[in-house]
Order: sequence, then C-alpha cells, then structure tokens
Amino acid sequence: MSTSIQSNPASVLAVIGGSGLYAVDELEGRETLEVDTPFGRPSDAITRGRLRDTTLLFLPRHGRGHATGPSDINYRANICALKKLGATHLVSVSAVGSMKEEIAPGHFVVVDQFLDLTRRRVSTFFDPGLVAHVGFADPVCADLSEALAKAAAGSGVRVHRGGTYVCIEGPQFSTRAESRLYRSWGVSVIGMTAMPEAKLAREAELPYALLALATDYDCWHESEEDVTVEAVLATMRENVKHARAAIGLLARSLPDRSRSPATTALRAALLTAPDAISPATRSKLDWLVGPYLP
Repeated sequence: MSTSIQSNPASVLAVIGGSGLYAVDELEGRETLEVDTPFGRPSDAITRGRLRDTTLLFLPRHGRGHATGPSDINYRANICALKKLGATHLVSVSAVGSMKEEIAPGHFVVVDQFLDLTRRRVSTFFDPGLVAHVGFADPVCADLSEALAKAAAGSGVRVHRGGTYVCIEGPQFSTRAESRLYRSWGVSVIGMTAMPEAKLAREAELPYALLALATDYDCWHESEEDVTVEAVLATMRENVKHARAAIGLLARSLPDRSRSPATTALRAALLTAPDAISPATRSKLDWLVGPYLP
C-alpha cells in the first residue's frame, strides 16, 4: 500500500539488508509499504512489523531477487523513505571481503571508518540551490555501533570492533594489484555499498552503524582460492542466520538516539540564506531541512 506516514517519537529500527539478507522472517504484524520520495522509489517495498516490542523497518538494498547492482541502487530514495517512515536508528548489513588475516570468512566486523572510492554515485541530498556541509569525521554512531557489536557477539559469531571499510565501485571484484594496495592502507574489509549510504544517513540525521559480514578473503590472500560468487554465497548463507539473530538482540537494546551527534548533523551545516532557497527546493527537502528553515 502507498503511505505518507510521519515520524514517530518512539524508537524505530531501520535495517538495510545486503546480499543474502532479503527479509527478516521474525517480524510480527508485518505490512508492506510502497513509498514515494522526491528521489524516486527505493530499492523495493519496505516491510514494517514488530520485533522484540520494537518497530522495525526492513529494506533489501538490492531488491528482492537481487535485481539491482551496487552502482544502480537508489541510495537517496532508500534513506529518504526510511526517514519518512519514522526511522530513529539505521543499521546496515553488508557482505564484504576481508583484508586482514585475523578477520576470517564467517567473522563479523562493526566498522567505524570508511574510504570512498566510488565514482558514479550521487552522495548528497543537497542539489544546487541549497548548500550544506555536514561533519563526517566519525561516520558511525558510537553508541549504536557498540550495541550492535554486543548483539552480534550474542548471536554466537566472532565480532571485530572497529575497522575501516573501503568501498569500491564494482560490480567487478578487485584486481590482485588493487587488493594489495588497499591492504597496504590498513583497511579491514572491502565492499561495494557502504557509500554513499553512510553519508546520506548522516545528512538525514540518522544514527548509523554497519555490520560487515566477511564472506571471503579478497584476492590478496594467495593461500586461498580467488574470490568467486559461489564461495561468497556459501559463507553468506551461514552469516545471514547470525545476522538475523543479531538484529533481534539489538531490537531489545537500542541506545538513546539523542546522544548521537547524527541527530543534530544539520544544525550548523546549512549555509544558504533562507530567502535564497527556491520554493521548489524547499518543497523537495522539507522532510529533511524543514525544522531548520523559518
């Protein structure tokens, strides 16, 4: 059904599922929401339901059936739709390659930094006509990330707290030379979807955390076979079971969002004089900047 639901002051956990995670089967009272945004439609319909007495919104990043590649995802519509539906916390689940020996396939990483090597993607909600410079030095919410790490550990997997996610354009995997270069930078994992998702979450003032599910060693690891889709999917099937359990545990212990710097990210970020903002731009971004404009 189509909806224009407004934000709810109660906690609403939004989860964006990556490769292999296309539904949260444990949701009760689920309903399917088709959401329109000023940026078009999100990747798929959003499922809303209750999990552990918490409202949860679930969106499969690549769409059900995995029909959308990493460069073609409508990241802006995804974040906008979740925000408009009342999300107060956002957790991203992402399949990644490991860039460190100690992060074995099947381990989880709750990352805290990103390197953005993407080239084709729109990474801001702010089009010409309204300029905003949002702080992004610490791109994840520390409280939400800590709660997510504890929940992941409680699901029975090895969890690494902290680490850098290098985001490449894809859809191809890295060359061996690229993989060795990224590894020399000290990154922890490599993937194709964290950017611009994390940037847009910060602009949308959503506390954000990312659970990276290691499916393979990237091709730098010469003692292992080169990464293949078959190997990734085999490990992912096991990872997804633990990721679902982690989401269930997190739903019981969401931190106070008011403590997150994300919740006031736009307070001092808007530079354009209000009288210089066109009515069309105001209308397009009212869901985002309305509280800050007279």
